[in-house]
Amino acid sequence: MTLSIEDKKTLSELRIKKAYEFLDDAKANLDEGRLRTAINRAYYAVLNAARALLILEGSNPETHEGIITMLSLRFIKPGLLPVQLIKNYKRLLSSRTDIDYGDFDTVTTEEAEDAISVAEETIKDMDSLRKRLLDEI
Repeated sequence: MTLSIEDKKTLSELRIKKAYEFLDDAKANLDEGRLRTAINRAYYAVLNAARALLILEGSNPETHEGIITMLSLRFIKPGLLPVQLIKNYKRLLSSRTDIDYGDFDTVTTEEAEDAISVAEETIKDMDSLRKRLLDEI
């Protein structure tokens, strides 16, 4: 898929808006006691922020692992984002997978709060880099 610069910018904006919307959903679910859904939304908020960033580089991975790989290659390895960011992403993915597919997992309020906190920090870092990239385009 070949996209124009304007198309990449448009997609990036749509995806980062979705990231913040999902983050708000995660917080609302936490407030309402839906802890599993809060963790799920926190992960998908980060996934959308990653997609908003990656599209600016012309990368549009279709799998969760593809996103991890491309974030690592394009932004972690060159030092544009901290290594901790990819660790946080993997941790959120693992938590989301456990709660979505595990039959006997219990989730505490503290775990949901932590997921949201990690998601906020991760999105902030990705959005900051995304804005810098937009200024360079």
